[in-house]
Amino acid sequence: MELYLVGGAVRDLLLGRKPTEFDFAFDGSMTDFLSAHPEAVCVGKSVNVCLWHGRECMPLRGGTLASDFVARDLTINAMALDSVGRLHMHPQAVQDLRDRLLRPASPTAFTDDPTRVFRLARFAARWPNWRIDREAFVQMRAMTGQQLAVLPAERVAREMLKALAAPRPARFFRVLAQGGCLRPWFEEHERARYIPAGPRQWHANSVLGHSLRLMDELAGDAMAVWMALCHDIGKIGTDPALLPHHYGHEARGVPLALALAKRLRLPAVYARAGALAAEEHMKAGMFGTLRAGTRRDLLWRVNQLGLSEPFWKLADADSSSPVSELAYPSLEVITAVRLPEEWHNRGEESARKLREMQCVALAALRKKQAA
Repeated sequence: MELYLVGGAVRDLLLGRKPTEFDFAFDGSMTDFLSAHPEAVCVGKSVNVCLWHGRECMPLRGGTLASDFVARDLTINAMALDSVGRLHMHPQAVQDLRDRLLRPASPTAFTDDPTRVFRLARFAARWPNWRIDREAFVQMRAMTGQQLAVLPAERVAREMLKALAAPRPARFFRVLAQGGCLRPWFEEHERARYIPAGPRQWHANSVLGHSLRLMDELAGDAMAVWMALCHDIGKIGTDPALLPHHYGHEARGVPLALALAKRLRLPAVYARAGALAAEEHMKAGMFGTLRAGTRRDLLWRVNQLGLSEPFWKLADADSSSPVSELAYPSLEVITAVRLPEEWHNRGEESARKLREMQCVALAALRKKQAA
């Protein structure tokens, strides 16, 4: 029974990259494999997978290498390395590797597993200089909303979270938009494609276009990228009669950001971060003009949530000004304030006194900076 190293690990070896995941496949049935390796343990629920010496192993799809290759997502992942080092691959894999081309492995690759739509978009974000074959968009545009809607939220979220950490995170959403696959998981951002971001003297593109620009600018900080995706989401609820202005979009964005995080079943920190970005990004951009009390409350809230670094990165990018250079010294000032002992353990009264002292400290800092 032959055991093959398959998929992305083989691709990465050929590209001169260190593989991060190792998948194995064997020719034969699960019964054959378990008979040959009685120490192996079945771990798959919906698919045939067993764990053998720490390796995940499964039968070749269709029973042969040829059928396994066309059952995979992309040609560049349809590869296998056998036990003596011989390389086997999809007929188009070598050329597509050379051309840096992302091509479906078969005409039914995406309908066979609609999650592959998001996987393709994630690869595009990871490798921004790779092209996408026209056939991929043909298959994406043929998908129905129902085919995508029935996917487990965790699988969609996993691909998106990997894309947020990629070199060009916005390309994930650009590819989905080009293929008509933002709905239903990113319904708000499909609507945002057709809404002006604001008056032309400040915004020359759509709400989605503006958010995507910030996402790429913030690449390298996945949480800041997520916050950029959420910060203007409230603009999709603007009364068309008010466009291109978006009065009150901050408050409208909070429930939308929370709903997006819930839909994707993301960890709670993403819900908090998205809501914070939606509600407070405008204040952050005007940080230098805010009253001491407003500055203190904003700094305090962001810091208490543990989101200072990504939030102020977003504020810098969104306002095209280094507001963080004012925010961080101000944060240091308020966190250095200590409540006198006689004010301890007095409940809300203690909290009000601490806030008052922090506001005084901020006012003093502003006078010092202006001098």
